[in-house]
Amino acid sequence: MSLTHAGIAPDETAGADPLTAPQPADPAGVAGPLRDLLVLDLSRILSGPFATMTLADLGADVIKIEQPGQGDDTRQWGPPFQGEEAAYFLSVNRNKRSLAVNLKSPEGLAAVRRLALKADVLVENFRPGTAARLGLGYEELSRDNPGLVYASISGYGQTGPDALRPGYDAIAQARSGIMSVTGEADGPPVRVGVSSADLVAGMWATIGVLAALHEKQRTGNGQWVDISLLDGSVSWLTYVSSGYFASGDIPTRYGSAHPTIAPYQAFPTSDGFVMVAVGNDGLWRRFAAALGDQGLADDPNYATNPSRVAHRDTLIPRIEAVLRTRSAEDWVRILDQAGVPVGPIQTVDQALADPQVRARGMVAELDHPTVGPMKVVGCPVRLTRTPASVRTAPPLLGQHTDEVLASLGLDEPSIAGLRRAGAVQ
Repeated sequence: MSLTHAGIAPDETAGADPLTAPQPADPAGVAGPLRDLLVLDLSRILSGPFATMTLADLGADVIKIEQPGQGDDTRQWGPPFQGEEAAYFLSVNRNKRSLAVNLKSPEGLAAVRRLALKADVLVENFRPGTAARLGLGYEELSRDNPGLVYASISGYGQTGPDALRPGYDAIAQARSGIMSVTGEADGPPVRVGVSSADLVAGMWATIGVLAALHEKQRTGNGQWVDISLLDGSVSWLTYVSSGYFASGDIPTRYGSAHPTIAPYQAFPTSDGFVMVAVGNDGLWRRFAAALGDQGLADDPNYATNPSRVAHRDTLIPRIEAVLRTRSAEDWVRILDQAGVPVGPIQTVDQALADPQVRARGMVAELDHPTVGPMKVVGCPVRLTRTPASVRTAPPLLGQHTDEVLASLGLDEPSIAGLRRAGAVQ
């Protein structure tokens, strides 16, 4: 069976518009800014699929490579399920085409390599060295496809003493220092409620890919984008690490509070919690007036932010006592009217029903081939001329195998032969 060089047709659904929910057709027929890019997605779980979904939302044609019979590990990560589909998998794999191919089969590997030599971008999150052993490493592919932008996401990066260690989100959160500053002051370190190390790595991978594509416009050459879960999480330390560099003091946990601003934290009300963010002295005066506590406003211990931080042990109980006298809804209304930043601490269902979230199209609707109508979180990138779009549901395993192989020049008998040999599904 031979594989011939042939073009891959772009997704004909690339004109949809995600900016309202449910999704209407884009009246202007505008496609995403990355609509001319072919992305080969060799990643699984979360970090890589999140990066490739973002590229797909921006218009790229993303072909997801999956193991026949099993697919991405997250297809089995449930409950919860929608129909037979794991909600986890559905969260990060929309707008992609699925090619189920056995990389241990010579014929299957040849098909993936042919795709890689046509691709603009390849994203993988194997342990360092694995892709190269398969013949799909950057050095080998870039010799025949010098314009390839190749992104590798791993726990610790391609270099350093821990490069070959397996990478996990929770371990990266722990090693990066993120967990040491997350949680209540008198409690244990706490993992961030979402897989922040995986997600930030996916975001940095997307940024790195876009930067490499921009540079390619000047030189015609691609490059290797090396992303680490640990690096990405360390980068998020920002003012926490800067404070340590400046003072030598090891940062600690403050719960929902801020180490250098007060009051800037969650407060209990009579029926729930609100988040208050008093970021400067002018806001402090408005806040104190809205609370109706003239003593707070006049107390020199609380007149400036440094003094409020220094005296937070007496300040916070006084504020709590006042805020407990009314409901969360009352305080949001009162503080909003006073121009003080405030928001209710919403549960996930409340956040997804929030009128502002809905108005921004952050809840979109899709039709899945087996689930039927389903909701997804939308793309937060807003572009006025070439908007991102939520177009197609996460694919079934191998849903596009025949379509992708046909784009490589294989006829139906050849594809059937690959399927009989176990090379594809």
